[in-house]
Amino acid sequence: MTTYPRRQVLGAAAGAAVAAGLPLATPAEARAAGDRPGEWVPVPDAIPVPLDAYLDNDGIDTASARGGNFDGSGYTLPGEELPAGPVEVDGTLFTFPSSAEGARNNVVALGQRIDLPKGRYLSAVFLTAGSYGSASGRATVHYADGGATTAGLGGADWYSAGGPLSAGYRYKPDGTKDEHRVGIGTAEVWLDPRREAVALTLPTTNPAEEGKTSLHVFALSLQPAVEGRALALRNVRSTQSLLESSGAQSVEATVVNAGTVAVLATDRLSVSVEVPGARTVQPAAVRRLDPGEQARVRVGIRNRAGTPPGTTRDGRVVARGRGQQATAGTGKLGLGVPDYRPAEDSLAGHQAPYWFHRAKFGIFIHWGVYSVPAWSPVGKQYAEWYWNHMESPDNEVHAYHRQTYGEDFAYDDFIPMFTAKRFDPRAWVELFRDAGAQYHVLTSKHHEGFALWDTRFADRNSVKMGPKRDLIRELFDASARYTPELRRGLYFSMPEWFNPDDPWTGHAPRNPYTLEPVPYTGYTAGKDYVKDYQAAQMLELIHGYDPALLWCDIGGANDSLRVLAEYFNHGKNRAKPYEVAVNDRSGIGFHDFTTPEYTTYDNTVVAKWESSRGLDPRSYGWNRATPDDAYMTAEEVVQSLVDIVAKNGNFLLDIGPRADGTIPEIMETRLRETGRWLRTNGEAIYDTTYWSRMAELGEDLRFTVRQNHAFYIHSLTAPGSKLTVEAPVPIRAGDKVTMLGHHRPLTWRVSNGALVIDVPAAARKSGEHVWVFKVEWQS
Repeated sequence: MTTYPRRQVLGAAAGAAVAAGLPLATPAEARAAGDRPGEWVPVPDAIPVPLDAYLDNDGIDTASARGGNFDGSGYTLPGEELPAGPVEVDGTLFTFPSSAEGARNNVVALGQRIDLPKGRYLSAVFLTAGSYGSASGRATVHYADGGATTAGLGGADWYSAGGPLSAGYRYKPDGTKDEHRVGIGTAEVWLDPRREAVALTLPTTNPAEEGKTSLHVFALSLQPAVEGRALALRNVRSTQSLLESSGAQSVEATVVNAGTVAVLATDRLSVSVEVPGARTVQPAAVRRLDPGEQARVRVGIRNRAGTPPGTTRDGRVVARGRGQQATAGTGKLGLGVPDYRPAEDSLAGHQAPYWFHRAKFGIFIHWGVYSVPAWSPVGKQYAEWYWNHMESPDNEVHAYHRQTYGEDFAYDDFIPMFTAKRFDPRAWVELFRDAGAQYHVLTSKHHEGFALWDTRFADRNSVKMGPKRDLIRELFDASARYTPELRRGLYFSMPEWFNPDDPWTGHAPRNPYTLEPVPYTGYTAGKDYVKDYQAAQMLELIHGYDPALLWCDIGGANDSLRVLAEYFNHGKNRAKPYEVAVNDRSGIGFHDFTTPEYTTYDNTVVAKWESSRGLDPRSYGWNRATPDDAYMTAEEVVQSLVDIVAKNGNFLLDIGPRADGTIPEIMETRLRETGRWLRTNGEAIYDTTYWSRMAELGEDLRFTVRQNHAFYIHSLTAPGSKLTVEAPVPIRAGDKVTMLGHHRPLTWRVSNGALVIDVPAAARKSGEHVWVFKVEWQS
């Protein structure tokens, strides 16, 4: 079983139902509870809940045991790659169902009511997956007092690589292997630990049928809650990431407050590592953690003399507070960061660097030969796919090209018209900075195969033809000089539509009207496409331009194991290590983050992700047909950013420059408007994390946390004279509430389990797009 960083989907609470959930203490109650002396209470293990009576779908096959049908179209998970019986996933004990022939092993969520052993629980943790897309819906928890709470429950698409339980293939309906990674993730729903739970009703999704999105549940465990001060450590693991403040190796853990008493600064809670061969040089502090909340912490360690990088030792991660040990977790820890090898198990030790987690907002730039014709039906398809769209007689681009340029005008005839004559790289990067972005990603080469740098592997590039300029070099040099705070990234298409040596479309360039061959300008066929061209160009970019992020696309045939190992080592082995990131489209199972485009996830996804889309309603490249009023408004950009960040994502917002290098005015306007909002509200975005209880409350509220310092409430609609938040907001007597941009303290109170904030007219007028309220925690 290959394991990758978890794709955990956390529940998002629903509106008024949460008011009946975990109640907020009054300031006096909170003060009394927090100041009571008391020992740390041990936390019991999770309790697996048998699902045998509810299992209704056979989604797992083996080579010798057939007959399953996971998704309604005959595909199944491989039983050889999955556990059986008791298994610990992300620190929680589950009972994984059987994969024997004919055995049912998952529940398709159709509103089933599952009986629970009566008790008080902190959370319900599930093993889930979605078929035909990520699936989610509302789960309802029922209590002995007759009340209920609801929360989101979801599962990531099993066909998206990753998940703590993952496999390198699935079975096709004919029993052969489909060599594409599939996975099962964890999802968590918070329960009210002060009430006895008796049952849980699953969301109602679709039956497991072809083309329908369904949520599948494989296992369920309950985390008991305990009275008093109680902490648990989950997901203890060493990483190969470095803490930026010290350069120390990071050991990560999730601290869970499983008790009924808040962790406060006065508890002096600190997390450290005890392991032979290394020492803790940077403990992690937890200064505020309310009952039921989680905090991901990073402890810095360094190897002692004589301990070579890559040494594995049994060790402990220990949390201490109030002068005593609160909890500890044990496991095997890798000490130091060895060189990466071109193998999945070696690359699996890599993860998205911490700068990427902090950055939150980046600018994508789609610029190439397609920026010359720059046309597609508005809101229907990507304009940068112009050449591909030309090939299809039933596509509107096919007719448009004939009418506008004529049947004998080949796509490559646009190359001399891609001039970049008004390209001002300094103006670009200063615009990105003013927009509030923390990184930018330029298309080094799109599917058309035209490179924007001086590649020595083909003359099909911007130095030998077209602009006659190294556009990547100019942009990166300007960024390093004028905006050194911005990280620089590159997009790279793994295949090319019409490369004669390995055409993605199945044929070399041809006239789409006569089907006669046409030249692939600037390229001489005869290479091993992967090793002598694709991989060689990727390494050329890595060593020649030092991208902090490599944004691959499409996948397919590749030499990515070797290339990425060299990429990671290239940064790691410098005098000052340079940590880099790669996405999930390089053609292998390993990745640092996933990349939904023109969509987002419904709930928090703990494994790092990044959503991308254009300001255009349906294009990354510039589309000359799109009117200004069809572009995203500043409000839509800001609200998308807030929603994505609240769910642990980054937002990569795309612009499409014209062929002459100018950025369309409407795009520049939207970026500057976004930057104005971020200058006021950026502290609630950058270097924040998701709230472990919920990402959203209804349609209008989102939440972020600046760990140990503040809690942020984002209102996507203009508030009235009072903002009522029916959720267990972590607030107590002495905490200060303000609205960003207004600065004066606001009065607040807890009423019937809800936080109520008085919002004066002056505060309401000072906000726009999204109104952000800050709960500043006091020591």
